[in-house]
Amino acid sequence: MTYELRVIPDCANSIAALELFRRALAAESTAADIRVVELRSEEQAHSLNFHGSPSFIAGDHDLFPSTTAPGLTCRVYWAEARLAGLPSQKDLQTALRSASPTP
Repeated sequence: MTYELRVIPDCANSIAALELFRRALAAESTAADIRVVELRSEEQAHSLNFHGSPSFIAGDHDLFPSTTAPGLTCRVYWAEARLAGLPSQKDLQTALRSASPTP
C-alpha cells in the first residue's frame, strides 16, 4: 500500500504530522515510505479531493473522510475530546488498520 501526507505550504502541523504518521505506521508494524505531497493550487486540491492540511492518505484514500468541500485550508481533527491540528496516534492507527487489506 502507498502512503502520502498531503499538506499546504507553511502548514504549522506538517513536520509533526509526518512524525506522527511514521510512529503510527511503525506501531502497526508497517514498514513503508511516506510520500509528502505539497498542494499549491485550488485545482490540485479539487483534483485530489483534498480536505485540508495535513491529510493522511493510504492507498489513495483519505484515512479521515470528510464531507467538507475540497480546498487549500488547514484541517482540524477530533483528538482526545477536543479539536486539534492532528489526530491522536491511537485514531491514526485505528484508521490505518481499517484501510489495510485483510488477508
